[in-house]
Amino acid sequence: MSFFSAVYEVARQIPRGKVATYGQIARLAGNPRMARQAGWAMHASPKSSDIPCHRVLNRFGELCKGFAFGGKEAQRMLLEAEGIVFGANGRVDLDVYGWEK
Repeated sequence: MSFFSAVYEVARQIPRGKVATYGQIARLAGNPRMARQAGWAMHASPKSSDIPCHRVLNRFGELCKGFAFGGKEAQRMLLEAEGIVFGANGRVDLDVYGWEK
């Protein structure tokens, strides 16, 4: 299985209302030092797929600057529709909304 395929398989497991980080996805996909490549995989995922790439944030709980499907505001709207609340600093509290896996 390719690394991108492993990343997609892990990302599919993130439940609605939870988020994961690129580093977490890379670790769970078997390559903990490949967080940046996990980001590339999310960016390259097919738009019509069942991969919830909007649920993947950076290690600070921040939105992705290059969110592939409409930009940061589209990603934020998708997350807020799932009940995720952003702090005044624009970050998601990973202690509250982080996916425990």
